[in-house]
Amino acid sequence: MQRHDIIVIGASMGGVEALTALVRQLPGDLAACVLLVLHVPAQHRSYLPEILTRSGPLPAHHPQDGEGLEPGRIYVAPNDRHLLVEPGRVRVMKGPKENGHRPAVDPLFRSAASAHGPRVVGVVLTGALDCGTGGLLAVKREGGLAVVQDPRDALCPDMPRSAMEFVAVDHCVPLEGMGALLTRLVATPAAPRSRKRSRQVETEVKAMKVDIPSMDDPPSPLEYAKPSYYGCPDCGGVLFELEEDGLLRFRCRTGHAYTAEALSGSQQNQLDGAMWAALRALEESASLSRRLAMQARQRSHEHSALRFDERARTAEAQVQLLRQAVLAAPPSGVASAESRLPDEPKQLS
Repeated sequence: MQRHDIIVIGASMGGVEALTALVRQLPGDLAACVLLVLHVPAQHRSYLPEILTRSGPLPAHHPQDGEGLEPGRIYVAPNDRHLLVEPGRVRVMKGPKENGHRPAVDPLFRSAASAHGPRVVGVVLTGALDCGTGGLLAVKREGGLAVVQDPRDALCPDMPRSAMEFVAVDHCVPLEGMGALLTRLVATPAAPRSRKRSRQVETEVKAMKVDIPSMDDPPSPLEYAKPSYYGCPDCGGVLFELEEDGLLRFRCRTGHAYTAEALSGSQQNQLDGAMWAALRALEESASLSRRLAMQARQRSHEHSALRFDERARTAEAQVQLLRQAVLAAPPSGVASAESRLPDEPKQLS
């Protein structure tokens, strides 16, 4: 009899504290393997396995590509690599970034759902923006269970709140009770897997396993997409739209993927950088024009001096306008946490 023996967990802002508290609650004889992604900078080594091993009874480690899955172990995505799941083993790959992250939560969730279907329990913890929502949709589509941390209990409620908005979540619990919930879910039978599987989930998983796709063989998720008006923030290519249960997502031919919210945040970051670059260029132009005007007067070229004076005044006026716009712009890349909580899903009895 199949059980819920594959637990996938995603976290971002506030994730170290949340994961530490969660693994402390898990029993040492947990009859499931735990795979998790915490968003970490690519250039920094992650010490999360050591932290989690000290915090609870289950050993945690960064797996090697192709390593087998064993119950009672925690598999932590290393920095700058996606952690993916295949039947009975993990893959550690440098595929395209998703929502600007590698490792990313959604590829782990989708690959686990594709490989193990109803045996999977997807868990979304604290974090910013809406990472994990698309992956949790895939878990549910393949017959698995969806669990989220109660947003009111999360340091950053955006990720669990987004999951509750788009996914028919099975359980929403505070972090304090999540270990007991997962332990009970592991002991319950999993439903038989349906013969009808989501081809879109499978093809998106394949796309993440290709480091640099050929133009002659683009990632197959584009079969289900239509071109958008937007460019990819990572490579500049055309983004294609995919809509899944109301969640709008984008993917380019190279394989970079974004939710609409993450794309908006990335565009805001690009705009912020462009505005500061334009401000610097205008200030330099004004300074150079003043210098050229002074040199022209020293040579008694008053006509040229007046022309450079006018150019400097124009640039200085533009500097003032642009500086006001830059300083008035909202913070970039951070979603608002003020939206209304969705209706609460059912609790485990």
